[in-house]
Amino acid sequence: MKRWKRLATVGAVVVIGSMLTAVPAGATVIKPTVTGFASSTTTLYKTGGTITLSATVANATSCVFSSNKTITGMPYTATPCDQLVSHDVTLPANTGKKSVKYTFKLSATGASKVNAKSVVTVTVGTDTPPAAGVTAIAAGWGHTCALLSGGTVQCWGYNYDGQLGNGTNTNSTVPVSVTGLTGVTAIAVGAAHTCALLSGGTVQCWGYNYDGELGNGTTTTLPPYDSNVPVTVTGLTGVTAIAAGGYHTCALISGGAVQCWGYNYYGELGNGTTTNSNVPVNVSGLTGVTAITAGNYHTCALLSGGTVWCWGYNAYGQLGNGTTTQSSVPVSVTGLTGATAIAAGYYHTCALLSGGAVICWGDNSLDELGNGTTTTSPPYGSTVPVSVTGLTGVTAIAVGGAHTCALLSGGTVQCWGDNSNGQLGNGTTANSNVPVSVTGLTGVTAIDAGYQHTCALLSGGTVQCWGWNAYGQLGNGTTTGSNVPVSVSGL
Repeated sequence: MKRWKRLATVGAVVVIGSMLTAVPAGATVIKPTVTGFASSTTTLYKTGGTITLSATVANATSCVFSSNKTITGMPYTATPCDQLVSHDVTLPANTGKKSVKYTFKLSATGASKVNAKSVVTVTVGTDTPPAAGVTAIAAGWGHTCALLSGGTVQCWGYNYDGQLGNGTNTNSTVPVSVTGLTGVTAIAVGAAHTCALLSGGTVQCWGYNYDGELGNGTTTTLPPYDSNVPVTVTGLTGVTAIAAGGYHTCALISGGAVQCWGYNYYGELGNGTTTNSNVPVNVSGLTGVTAITAGNYHTCALLSGGTVWCWGYNAYGQLGNGTTTQSSVPVSVTGLTGATAIAAGYYHTCALLSGGAVICWGDNSLDELGNGTTTTSPPYGSTVPVSVTGLTGVTAIAVGGAHTCALLSGGTVQCWGDNSNGQLGNGTTANSNVPVSVTGLTGVTAIDAGYQHTCALLSGGTVQCWGWNAYGQLGNGTTTGSNVPVSVSGL
């Protein structure tokens, strides 16, 4: 095809593909514009970080981001260009004694070869970022999560089912941030899924969803059976607390009612059926509930009068009603009054009483009731509450797979039960049917127990964990178990 030749009478030349198109002399040239060029932040701590550069571009055919320094991913050509354009840039840590300034330029070129440019400056300083400050912790089968003071969540450990929520299915031995979560006020961790209560009273969950554990109206029946980022639970509003069991989840509603979803083979959803549900269903007949807890296949609720009701699997007497018969509706725990907190494990349950003592019921084959006995014949435990030996001044309790822990008023922790992986934290792997002190812990403000590991939140906002660590659930950068507390990295 014959090309246009540049003539003396031509005012400008526009490139269109391989064609040179003449623009008549005196014609109006539409110039490109760049407006609102900015960075998501203009200052970073010495650790560096990722920024987002963005601008609105009009009448341009080419947009190029560039920097005054060598940075991975720069220069960058945005395609398409004639619109809102953006680019993420990761700035390295500043190892020097002076701040480092980066100047970023966005050049937009129009059809007439006329350029528009805009510049923004970002400084990586010399200050160390403040500690994030953990406000709550939750432990599951093989992973652990922490709620940070800014309302975000970090998780670590096993991630085959996406329970860390960071958009991958890769295990992590150190904390990683859950994708896109802000405004979180509480967290709950199940066997392979995790949930967060948001400030507006809604709930988001992520991880394993084969039985509808995420509550978003779906079940994921093909590998990898999960969502590795948070999804919103359908139809929930006004939620004040959440609890995650082995494969089900429950929410306490502001009026004192409870809704649950997920696996229901043993009636753990409490709605009078044994049918799974991938959306929340009402627990039958419950009002005036002030707290909830979920075990492997059972659930319990603390009522305003200090009584406790439970439902679901009951082969070991974990419902506490004097029987081993499962129930798909709530039943009252025998003889229990004055309860102020509750916690459920795999096959046993415990309650904190108003005077600071603790009682437990259910499986005791691994000493989990803490009353100085081991039950080696069916039903391998107690179907009614029994007192834990020698405990006073308890302010909080946590129940794991087959072990139990208590936070004492002085900021120390005592644990009892299964210790096969050092989850009692006393420097041994010997089970104990009475409470033993966790080695070296002081200033503890909260505790939680997973399947075979335990974690404590300290007054300074840091976290220590101990026990089983095959998947990095202790968060210390290793997969080596520990029978004494170790610090979680970076928290």
